[in-house]
Amino acid sequence: MPVGKVKWFNNAKGFGFVVCDEHEEDLFAHYSSIQMEGYKTLKAGQAVEFDTVKAERGIHAVNIRVLPEMAGTERSTSNRNEAKERSTSTSDQT
Repeated sequence: MPVGKVKWFNNAKGFGFVVCDEHEEDLFAHYSSIQMEGYKTLKAGQAVEFDTVKAERGIHAVNIRVLPEMAGTERSTSNRNEAKERSTSTSDQT
């Protein structure tokens, strides 16, 4: 099953595109192909896995499932940077 990233997704129109190393062209992604409960949407940069089908106007990503984010990677980095900035600004005041 291919894995890729969401290039962009327009909630108002209900579609967007996914990119992956296995395909040179961007893959069309329609909201009806997203496998999740509730409001079906994707965010740019999200990691997804999917199946593909060849369509008249290119390849479509279907059975799209959002992959879980790696817990804390971005958050821990930004928290460290914020703590470093606070300690630097505090030491400058003395």
